[in-house]
Amino acid sequence: MNDAEDFAARAGRVRFVLVQPAHTGNIGAAARAIKAMGFARLAVVAPREPAFQSDPQALAWATHARDVLIGAAVYETLPQALAETTYAYAMTGYAREFGARFIVLREAAAETAMRLARTDETVAFVFGTERTGLTNAQVGHCQACCAIPAQPGADSLNLAQAVQLVAYELRLALAPPPPVSRFAAEPAAPLASLEGMLAHLEQALVAIGYLDPQAPGHLMPRLRRLLARAQPTASDIDILRGIAAAIIARKSERRGRKARAD
Repeated sequence: MNDAEDFAARAGRVRFVLVQPAHTGNIGAAARAIKAMGFARLAVVAPREPAFQSDPQALAWATHARDVLIGAAVYETLPQALAETTYAYAMTGYAREFGARFIVLREAAAETAMRLARTDETVAFVFGTERTGLTNAQVGHCQACCAIPAQPGADSLNLAQAVQLVAYELRLALAPPPPVSRFAAEPAAPLASLEGMLAHLEQALVAIGYLDPQAPGHLMPRLRRLLARAQPTASDIDILRGIAAAIIARKSERRGRKARAD
């Protein structure tokens, strides 16, 4: 199994549960949010609009995730939705007096990654209705309360936004490292090439009068330090030397024209 297949297998054991959502657009947007992060299991409990899967607004907001929206499982109660889940996080911004333990989202994502390393576990993230969130009774069906850290006084998130943040954190915790850029794989240029380029650049700067060879100051040492930090590749060196060559050629051409005119 390669990295992508391993991620897909683990992602298939994460379920996003929306409890009594009032707006069909939010359901569609939630489907889009989880699919964008590589997830597909959406469950909806007692939605206000039972036919949300064919609702025009839900379909419009789902965009490329219509398959996730249409394939969403529908339940009458939260316990039914969690029947096959081994661990559930209630998404709520505060700890309940008699509720489960309280944890922030990033820690919950890390825990989820460890749980899913055991192939017999499944995890759910449960979101309440838009206006009031989860009730104490609904939180009681979960094993932990999970919060998204936010600015005090402005910490109310749209349902689909909250789903997006959870899906993103889970992807960071579960997904393999992103593909390496082809440029990152290109090795740094040999020091000899760097020295040759610096000499060429110095000629160009002298040609345009930017560098006075009689009083060079610290310009070239500063450029050397800059390029040492940049660690240019062979193709980078070629570009810089091409620029230097063009500067020198243009300066020589202007001098030639002036000499002929004189």
